[in-house]
Amino acid sequence: MEIKTAQLHPLFCAKGKGIDMRSDNSPEKISALKSILDEFAVYAAPHKVPLTNEEHIAFSSLLGPIARKSAPKISGTGNRLPFDEIVDQSNLDGENKIFQNGDKRLAYKRANRQWHTDMSYRSNRATWSLLSAHVVPPDGGETELADMRAVYDDLPEKMKLSLEGLIAEHCYWHSRVLGGGPEPTSEERATRPPAQHPLVHTHPRSGRKVLYIASHVRGVLGMPQNEAMGLISELLTIATQPKYVFSYKWAVGDVLIWDNLATIHRGTDFDDQRYVRDMRRVTCREH
Repeated sequence: MEIKTAQLHPLFCAKGKGIDMRSDNSPEKISALKSILDEFAVYAAPHKVPLTNEEHIAFSSLLGPIARKSAPKISGTGNRLPFDEIVDQSNLDGENKIFQNGDKRLAYKRANRQWHTDMSYRSNRATWSLLSAHVVPPDGGETELADMRAVYDDLPEKMKLSLEGLIAEHCYWHSRVLGGGPEPTSEERATRPPAQHPLVHTHPRSGRKVLYIASHVRGVLGMPQNEAMGLISELLTIATQPKYVFSYKWAVGDVLIWDNLATIHRGTDFDDQRYVRDMRRVTCREH
């Protein structure tokens, strides 16, 4: 069965029928899905019930190598999901209870409500992320995404020239603190050192140029700090204009795939002291 798509935004994002991640594992089907992602950068696949963790991992591995946990070793973190391939994006602790206000782990999770691209703080970057919805709050908790290919295309030529050759430094802990979390301990900081990436790169599959920024960026090499962060702030303001952004409303069983080398995203606010939001992510990485 052919994968059918309906475009959700004028620039990017598609929702589809004709793929069941439990059973559709033929090379032809995976190749077709990758081509859809090259065009739309974001693809939503509804399922009647959530994938099991094993099914989620198995399908993700068909798209490319999977990033395994490089746990930041935040004190008190329990292992709710005993799979190295799954990133627990819920507001639940190791006993399946909602994190209490003031818990460092919740503060760091709330930082994901800033615009970012997954794993940009690692030298081996994320390609596709596959986020699976197990429990969805009744209000809020959408995922917003922005098309960074279109953003780059629309930049003035003078700005494009000024960005050529610039290298940004991405740091996980910078975004955690920026998002309201506490300063990490030296032991925690050592578990995730920063990484450096060009501010503009050419997408490896589509060949389109992409603005590659995130809340993880803490500086630009060779540029004074104030100037660098002013530039990043200006670029994020441009990139998150409504014309570039799509907000995805979740239903239980949905799997949303996005290309981290072509988009940025964030979770939106919800009452995380009252409602459970159980989302689980598997992330493919560069070879």
